[in-house]
Formats: sequence, C-alpha cells, structure tokens
Amino acid sequence: MVAEAKKRELYEIFLSRAKERWKSFSETSSENDTEGVSVADREASLELIKLDISRTFPSLYIFQKGGPYHDVLHSILGAYTCYRPDVGYVQGMSFIAAVLILNLEEADAFIAFANLLNKPCQLAFFRVDHSMMLKYFATFEVFFEENLSKLFLHFKSYSLTPDIYLIDWIFTLYSKSLPLDLACRVWDVFCRDGEEFLFRTGLGILRLYEDILLQMDFIHIAQFLTKLPEDITSEKLFSCIAAIQMQNSTKKWTQVFASVMKDIKEGDKNNSPALKS
Repeated sequence: MVAEAKKRELYEIFLSRAKERWKSFSETSSENDTEGVSVADREASLELIKLDISRTFPSLYIFQKGGPYHDVLHSILGAYTCYRPDVGYVQGMSFIAAVLILNLEEADAFIAFANLLNKPCQLAFFRVDHSMMLKYFATFEVFFEENLSKLFLHFKSYSLTPDIYLIDWIFTLYSKSLPLDLACRVWDVFCRDGEEFLFRTGLGILRLYEDILLQMDFIHIAQFLTKLPEDITSEKLFSCIAAIQMQNSTKKWTQVFASVMKDIKEGDKNNSPALKS
C-alpha cells in the first residue's frame, strides 16, 4: 500500500507540473528557459502530443478528443515530459502509453511508461542517440545476414539500411505496425526476454514476408515495411520468430552487441549501416 501511494504521489507531482505549464503556455508566449529546455521546445512537445494523440489507435475511437481515455493519455504524456525534460515527447510514445493505459490504472501506467522508456534501447532511440542507434543497427544486421542471407544481400544491393524500417517498429514497440492483440503478445515476450526480442521480432517479420520482399525494389520495400499487411496472424509471425536463431557462431545477442561496441570504439566502422537523416 505504501508503494502504491508513493507511485501515485510521484505521478501527481509531475502531472501537476505539466498542468501548470499548460496553463502558463496558454496565458503567455514568453517564459524563461527552465531545466535546460527552451520554451519553444516545450511548446513544440505539447503541440506534438495533441497531434499524436489524435492519431493513436484511431480505429478504437477511445483516445481521440471526446474519447474515454483521451485525457488520461494526455496527462501521462504531459507528466512524462516534466519527469524527463531531457527526453521530452517524441513521436510514437503515445502508442506505448496507450497500450499501458489499456492494461493498467493511470498512475501505474505512468510508472510503467517511465520505466519502459528508461531501458537502454528505448532511451537510445528516444533520445536519438545516433551513435548508440548505429550499434543496434549493426548488431541487427549481423543476425539478419546469419538468418536471411538472400534477403540481406537483396537489401544491400539497394543500400536499404535497417533504420528505414526499424526506427518506427522500435519507437512504438510494434504497437503501431502490428494488430493490437499481436503487438501485446510481442510485448509479453519482450518484457520477459528484453530488447533482443524486439530485434528478433523484426527478423521474424522479414522472414514472414521474405518471398514478397525479394521481388520488390527499394521504394516498394520501404513502403511495404512501413505499412505491414493487416491480415498478419499471430501463429504465422511467431512461427517465423521461433525460426530465427539469435546466435552468431558461438555469440549471442549481448555478446555480438558488445563486440560491435568495441569495434566502433576502435574506429572500425566499415561494416556499420548508415543512419539516414
């Protein structure tokens, strides 16, 4: 009970700060910079939150203005920007918060959201840490080549790098790309197995559609992976995920990632994918 009270108290503190800022922004257009983040950045974050909420699971009609969870989603995202002003709001966060709201009470959803975004992989992506993102992409490509060599070479022939499709998948933890029930299954295993499963899921998707992708050029591949078929089934996807071997020679994901970190530190960037701007 004490822990529950503390969680709620923490949430209320940052929600209160968010409400104060929303009020001050509506009353004045000028305010001193606070916590190292400019007023313009904060206002941009607030506007982006409003815009993103309207595009969050639109088919459910529960997060849009007037919907039962609109204010809750707005509150959690606003409170987070006050809790982590160094991160702020990044497009895609609303999908993660929305999934949590569907499964938890408001204060618990905020705590889970903050903890989830504090994981190394999520923090690297949401803070747009290019250096760290490159390391994740390079590690992903090691297993891509190991598991789907033909498709890997096809992508290489078009200079199609992982950032083109992985960023959106990782930003939303697949909740935007996959049907909601299927995304929740991915979340279940992600919470158990960690970040490795996010990239294994990505490889599973590529394996599932390998034959189709091999017939496509750069533009069509990018379009296809940005908007996956809606008829994707849990059985087929998880069967493909299970077929993915997350071991390169004798090294597992964490060991390959550590090797990539070491190689890049030593200046050996020849095999690292380029991050598109």
